[in-house]
Amino acid sequence: MWITPEEVLLANALWVSERANPYFILQRRKGHGRGGGITGLLVGTLDVVLDSSARVAPYRILHQTGESQIFWNIACGSSRKEITEHWEWLETNLLQTLSIFDNDDDITTFVKGKIQGIIAEENKSGKPQEDEDPGKFREAELKMRKLFGMPEEEKLVNYYPCSYWKGRVPRQGWIYLSVNHLCFYSFLLGKEVSLVVQWTDVTQLDKNATLVFPESIRVSTRGTEHFFSMFLNINETFKLMEQLANIAMRQLLDNESFSADRSLPKPCKTLKNVSALKRDLDARAKNERYRALFRLTQDERLDGHTDCTLWTPFAKMHVVGQMFVSNNYICFASREEDLCQLIIPLREVTIVEKADSSSVLPSPLSISTKNKMTFLFANLKDRDFLVQRISDFLQRTPDRPFIVNEINTSFHICHCFQENPSPSTPPSLPPSPPVLGLGEMPQNQHYSPSLPTAKKGLLQIYQQDVPEELGPKVTREKMKEESWNIHFFEFGRGVCMYRTSKTRELVLNGIPESLRGELWLLFSGAQNEMATHTGYYASLVEQAMGKCTLATEEIERDLHRSMPEHHAFQNEMGIAALRRVLTAYAYRNPTIGYCQAMNIVTSVLLLYCTEEEAFWLLVALCERMLPDYYNTRVVGALVDQGVFEELTRECLPLLYEHMQDLGVISTISLSWFLTLFLSVMPFDSAVLLVDCFFYEGIKVIFQVALAVLHANMDQLLSCSDEGEAMTILGRYLDNVVNKQTVSSPIPHLHALLTSGNNPPPEIDVFELIKASYEKFGSLRADVIEQMRFKQRLKVIQSLEDTAKRSVVRAIMTESAFSIEELEELYVLFKAKHIMSCYWGASSTAAERHDPSLPYLEQYRIDSGQFTQLFSALAPWSCGLHTNTLSSRLFRLLDQNKDSLINFKEFVTGLSGMCHGDMTEKLKLLYRLHLPPALCPEEAESALEAAQFFTDDDMPQEEKPKDYKYYLRMWAKEKEPKKESIKDLPRMNQEQFIEMCKTLYNMFSEDPMEQELYHGIATVASLLLRIGEVGKKFTNNGSKKTEVQLPPAVDALQPEREDSSGEGGSGQSLVSKALAEAQLETPPATAAGSDEEAKDDTSVSSYSVVSAGSLQCEDIADDTVLIGCASGDAVDRRRGSVPDADWSITFEQVLASFLTETSLVDYFEKKHDIQSKITACKSLRAVERQISTSSDLDFSLNTH
Repeated sequence: MWITPEEVLLANALWVSERANPYFILQRRKGHGRGGGITGLLVGTLDVVLDSSARVAPYRILHQTGESQIFWNIACGSSRKEITEHWEWLETNLLQTLSIFDNDDDITTFVKGKIQGIIAEENKSGKPQEDEDPGKFREAELKMRKLFGMPEEEKLVNYYPCSYWKGRVPRQGWIYLSVNHLCFYSFLLGKEVSLVVQWTDVTQLDKNATLVFPESIRVSTRGTEHFFSMFLNINETFKLMEQLANIAMRQLLDNESFSADRSLPKPCKTLKNVSALKRDLDARAKNERYRALFRLTQDERLDGHTDCTLWTPFAKMHVVGQMFVSNNYICFASREEDLCQLIIPLREVTIVEKADSSSVLPSPLSISTKNKMTFLFANLKDRDFLVQRISDFLQRTPDRPFIVNEINTSFHICHCFQENPSPSTPPSLPPSPPVLGLGEMPQNQHYSPSLPTAKKGLLQIYQQDVPEELGPKVTREKMKEESWNIHFFEFGRGVCMYRTSKTRELVLNGIPESLRGELWLLFSGAQNEMATHTGYYASLVEQAMGKCTLATEEIERDLHRSMPEHHAFQNEMGIAALRRVLTAYAYRNPTIGYCQAMNIVTSVLLLYCTEEEAFWLLVALCERMLPDYYNTRVVGALVDQGVFEELTRECLPLLYEHMQDLGVISTISLSWFLTLFLSVMPFDSAVLLVDCFFYEGIKVIFQVALAVLHANMDQLLSCSDEGEAMTILGRYLDNVVNKQTVSSPIPHLHALLTSGNNPPPEIDVFELIKASYEKFGSLRADVIEQMRFKQRLKVIQSLEDTAKRSVVRAIMTESAFSIEELEELYVLFKAKHIMSCYWGASSTAAERHDPSLPYLEQYRIDSGQFTQLFSALAPWSCGLHTNTLSSRLFRLLDQNKDSLINFKEFVTGLSGMCHGDMTEKLKLLYRLHLPPALCPEEAESALEAAQFFTDDDMPQEEKPKDYKYYLRMWAKEKEPKKESIKDLPRMNQEQFIEMCKTLYNMFSEDPMEQELYHGIATVASLLLRIGEVGKKFTNNGSKKTEVQLPPAVDALQPEREDSSGEGGSGQSLVSKALAEAQLETPPATAAGSDEEAKDDTSVSSYSVVSAGSLQCEDIADDTVLIGCASGDAVDRRRGSVPDADWSITFEQVLASFLTETSLVDYFEKKHDIQSKITACKSLRAVERQISTSSDLDFSLNTH
């Protein structure tokens, strides 16, 4: 590629000049290509270790003038072909022009200007994102693609120098981290080490330090472990590896391929060797931390952050911390944890004011909100730029007027965007329905603001009189409310409230029932989403209700199991509200849909919140606070179960070992986490844990779970089996009580079933929460996230292994492959599917992967991917005809005509070719040359054969399919299919000719090639005669047809009739088909006597077929099998028109093949697919070697 001219002082150091003219020199790096000796080995080693740019570009072009000792590097190339194109362009376009100049300086100036102009033109028309990457980084990306055979779609993120431990010997080289692969390359004194690992294959990623591997990174896959060490910045490298592995796990989980963020702002200064993708991933990591810290929505993007101080009126002091600015929020977090946190939505901002600086208060900034609160920030480094960014974001905030004031220069900016919808509202949603007045409820509307549950929580609606004996508890509840009112007065109320350690104390003491819904919305961040999505829930309900899906059926089944002991869900009002919320969410997020346990959590939300508030709380739970908990495989809960086991091992090591032996932890923790203890603890107690959860996050659930185990440690250590341990924990949780509740006691079903004659003592829930903070309060959210990452790799890869085993068990009885072969085939099949997700395919990833389907049908591949696997694995190798045959087999296997096949269909086709008997293989081959396998494009007369296939191919009107249709189809699929050979349609002459061509190509590389050619010629002639005889009966004797038998059949038919034109016509067609098949065979690349002899014998085999009927002009003519000629050509090739009345059956084909021993032996032979699977696995390394050798061949030919 052309590069900005760079000065070179030593032109011949470590370089070899290959071409030269008065103005330019083409050079090759020593050690690249053939030869080089010890110097080449040393230079190659030096380039790898030092990462010189020459290592990336082994060819270059220098510009020189006259006697000058200064050279200018103007072009570089990774291959001889690329650099030669640049050289030829220079000779063609510049040499003559440069000869006109008299001054050498003018020549150099002209050349430099010309090259810079070419680069500018390429950048203008090229891809814009490439301009952001430094030149050296782009060279490294080209080198990676060349070394490891990667396509252009594979993007390099970053590369680092390191050592790879192969055995006990470290190999110094470079590790390349791309979006989908980890690659390593080393070349030291002739020893080359190359490694490629897909991120989707990684099962464990650790950073550790041992005596053997000092401060190393371990990358584990299912079969091997790889150690890398001696990094310049191991922390940065490991974080990037974690991010890329996380993206791969997300791809396995949700089939989401990585897409780069094109809207990143350009860096203020050029970052050396930092790609746009690396900046993208760094920005994503910052965004995730920012959103998790302040519980913001997934579309919130951090614009920047800066150090500052915040005046806290409640403490009368300036608090040091950081201000964060994003597209919809201004947030503040104190440097000291829990001292102060603040969230200011831009929709609430009314005034942004810059005040005068002073020595006491430098660079102050005042922000006022609608609820009359003013926040004073100071010590801002770049206040003017910050105010400008805030102003830009305020202008984009819809329906919110705002004012920016500057002292001494008072200017006002007001913008209102009443017409523009919120950018965060999904565009696919229809406008919200009109708001109805009280009492209005049309029949076609499922939700209305007039509904009782749209205005109050169910607990308020069904509030009962408080018994007199609960008087002291009511007083305490009033005191709690008063404490919160005082807190609101001091710290503010609503989204802009100061959140301090005082706030946490009040939460741990229990939120009053009257404020619970409001504070849950505030602490979870759901209030912000609800405020920016007015009418969203109502419109969603209208769209979702009435639709019958798998999710709605599951919801209906579980509605009456949701807190049936509570009176609010013993009537239709509570049940209807629960149905609407769950159905609306399943419609909003079909990836999750509905999962058991969501009904229990949602029913508790509805007790304290309105329907819309409960919906947004459910969104916050499922999509932010409990990620992946409620998808089809409850991955998030399984991940946290693994985290809990790891925490138990660290905090309670003795108990952990005993519990592992009993297998209790994995049993208990899933129900604890999925329902936030609501299903295992009395309601009044569990709801206090939900209070803490919404404020603190998942760490509270881990703390309480550890505290429960710690409280029962002695009893659990004395347990001898799992059942006893479960009983101990169950009884303990049943007796966790809330002595301060003012609600009527709700019977706990689990407690009723497990309590014995002597129930254990009651445990105060407040004491349990206090103990959890005292003993395990040191847990940090960032540590939990790190542990979650490790467990996520294990869980998702374990689920993938489970899916593989399930698929193999389901298909092993229907296939002749062994279990090991089926597992390896599944890995290859899935790898093709995953690879297409990021390297492109004819269909989208969502179309090819449906997690709701059974494991057997989840992964599907298209025709292009199937062709690649067929070429690598199928035993029927047909040369250039292989792609045609694979396309036919794909169409045959694609029974539902969606242009995709699943693993079962793939194995069915492959098993028949590898392990079927002769009848099965011939039947498959026969069907490959009938519709639908044989498409109209391959045979022009396919319509003429339609009379034989009217039952299969007649188009039918599409009717809407209901569930009964799918039940019938499912029952039909379950019925055993017994297909007789008599059920196969007849084959016409054109299809028969196509089959003959396929057979010739199949036999072309077989050791018994000549015997097979002789056999197929004999069988083809015999079948032609059979078809001619059959035509007599179809024509009812109206036309007498005499058939000429070829000499090859003389031995079988001593009595022979004279030939007529029709018989000759059929033979001519077969002969021509075989001749064309020969013409399609690629010529041999290496000349030799053996190859020539093989070619001669191959041609001689046609003499057996043709018996004099194959004319020279037949071979020399156009290779199109069936064509329409005109004039003399029609007369000359009149005998090559297929006979529409001619046909044969499969029984006739089978009987004819049985007459030839060579054909019987060929089709009865079993094929070992293991060697092909092994070769397919190493295909990437083979491709890399081919690309290297082809470059070498080119260099040899150019000399």
